[in-house]
Amino acid sequence: MTAGSAAPEGRPPGTPPAAAPGELPRRTPPALDARGLGKRYGRRWALADCTLTIPAGHVVGLVGPNGAGKTTLLNLATGMLEPTTGTVEVLGGAPASGADQLAKVGYVAQDTPVYAGLTVAEHLRLGAELNPGWDDELARGRIERLGLDQKLKAAKLSGGQRAQLALTLAIAKRPELLILDEPIARLDPLARREFLQLLMEATAEQELTVLMSSHLIADLERTCDYLIVLVAGRVVLAGQVDDLLASHHLLTGPRRDPATLPADQQVITASHVGRQSSLLVRTDKPVHDPAWTVANVDIEDLVLAYLSRAASA
Repeated sequence: MTAGSAAPEGRPPGTPPAAAPGELPRRTPPALDARGLGKRYGRRWALADCTLTIPAGHVVGLVGPNGAGKTTLLNLATGMLEPTTGTVEVLGGAPASGADQLAKVGYVAQDTPVYAGLTVAEHLRLGAELNPGWDDELARGRIERLGLDQKLKAAKLSGGQRAQLALTLAIAKRPELLILDEPIARLDPLARREFLQLLMEATAEQELTVLMSSHLIADLERTCDYLIVLVAGRVVLAGQVDDLLASHHLLTGPRRDPATLPADQQVITASHVGRQSSLLVRTDKPVHDPAWTVANVDIEDLVLAYLSRAASA
């Protein structure tokens, strides 16, 4: 938990101050802006040549296989790691570059860390002491709603309860960006649903930007409006979910060599069974070829296609 501060009254977190008369309006900086970002451990690159801009105001799903570099990217964004190459800015500043910058970011790590020997109430008091912008009413209201006994030590809480406590602590500091590293991977389905429900409510109430890594694509499909696919330390897909789904199509028809498709149809994956071909293509133009049956795809289809493509490469 780190120092935080609330936005001036009447202005949501993340909203830049109004321009003075005669000045151009100030642009909201991206939630994350990486340029050639890389992190190397010995001879192995955990993240390589990552150039990525995430606009503020989205719930962002970060997807990739184990070892893809997701945690490395998040740790670079929080300032817990220093880049080997390139640069990264979070909300217009260098990660963890000072108290003001630390106050903008809330973070829940993969193991949803809390202090086993402290009670729930002691966690709330610690949050209030460390964060000048701490919203005690919000924190205690969420703890009460969750039915957590404030006298219980964190060691006595279930995995889902510890995750909810960690999320409450991160939200109550009133950050502009909330970073979550696999926060629900170890939760049972009910606890996972409750966690995501609390997260989405907080996102709507506080106008948060959320960057969340997860293997659970179905959960991301319900919560995220922006998607990043990371494979082998490199970004292979990024964009708003609606735009990505609108530009990808599954084509099924007579067997065909993918190389014969129009130049504006990028083939992501191709499979052939007997005399039939199934191709996932990316294009911003309508597919007019009557030989193809054209179907829409969902997030899971999209993610698995890009992971399969990367594995084949």
